[in-house]
Amino acid sequence: MKFIALRSNIKESISIAEKAIGDNINLPILKNIFIEAYEGGVRFIATNLEIAITCNVSGKVIESGKITVPVGLFSNIIANIQSDRLNFEKKGDNLEIKTDNYSALLQGLSADDFPLTPKIKDTKSFIEIKGIFIKEAIGQVMAASQFSDLRPELNSILFDFSIENLKCAATDGFRLAEKTISASNFISKDSELFRILVPLKTSQEVLRMVKDDEIVRIFHDENQILFKTDSVELISRIIDGNFPDYSQLISNDFNTEISLNKEEFFNAIKLAGVFGQKNNEVRIKIHENKKIIEINSADQSLGENNYLLPAKIKGDIMEIFFNWKYLANALKVIKTEDIIIGLGEDAAPAIIKSTSDNSYFYILKPIMKG
Repeated sequence: MKFIALRSNIKESISIAEKAIGDNINLPILKNIFIEAYEGGVRFIATNLEIAITCNVSGKVIESGKITVPVGLFSNIIANIQSDRLNFEKKGDNLEIKTDNYSALLQGLSADDFPLTPKIKDTKSFIEIKGIFIKEAIGQVMAASQFSDLRPELNSILFDFSIENLKCAATDGFRLAEKTISASNFISKDSELFRILVPLKTSQEVLRMVKDDEIVRIFHDENQILFKTDSVELISRIIDGNFPDYSQLISNDFNTEISLNKEEFFNAIKLAGVFGQKNNEVRIKIHENKKIIEINSADQSLGENNYLLPAKIKGDIMEIFFNWKYLANALKVIKTEDIIIGLGEDAAPAIIKSTSDNSYFYILKPIMKG
């Protein structure tokens, strides 16, 4: 194996691929990155057996071949080397890196021992979508997620495809978010409906690796999902389980509806969080004139604060308690200037959404006060 490539291209590829490296002490080769020079260029592959990331780089290939080298060592050399034109050559199970004034020899392991990257069975069926749309959907619903050791199905994002749209949803049991991508924003070569659970880790890597202006193709079979751009491929196992049925939580029949400026509300919630670090509670109270809401938080050892905000209010006068961090997470990802908070009876979950964009909503359970 012998090839020449630009450092900047390799550095970018390694920074993406190495995110798939895990902590499998039983298979030391998984700490290595697979490098293959072939007629069309050079590819780098990393895997933890749950996901595999392949990055393709252009280069001048003098001799085809493959090898694996420790990703940490390789990444550090590429990051710190000064020259941008790098020469690579396989020597036995070692990889030599050379420039005009520098050389290094990395001890590797045979590429034959590296796990094979799984393949999707059906490559004719896929969804083609611009990076910005799938990234926005994943980012917005991940606001309602967190990793759970007890319920693996909650460590996921639901991809629910129909001819009309692609819906993404995530929940941690206390909150839930859904984003709908209209069919006008993607091309479908998949006529069959599907519902699959994509691991949160995989979804995070999609956010990192995909650029806004790139076209992403999404393939899947019964066990795996593949996100593919012109230069990067990420294949992942999908989660076996059932996403909670949340249809009964979606309602437009509220006892109280609050309309207000998102940024003003966000600033008030952040200030409330200063006094709510221990219990994470914030109280929202509607004044009798139905023109103001009061946002309050308190801590016996710190004190308390009150913030009055103008709002348009329909329905009953009430007060309700929320986890302020969960509220803030929703406000961070809503894109529009104004929002609506819909409140139901007693312990009914609240719905937070934009006044002008119906493609996204965030459902949050209130904190019950005895």
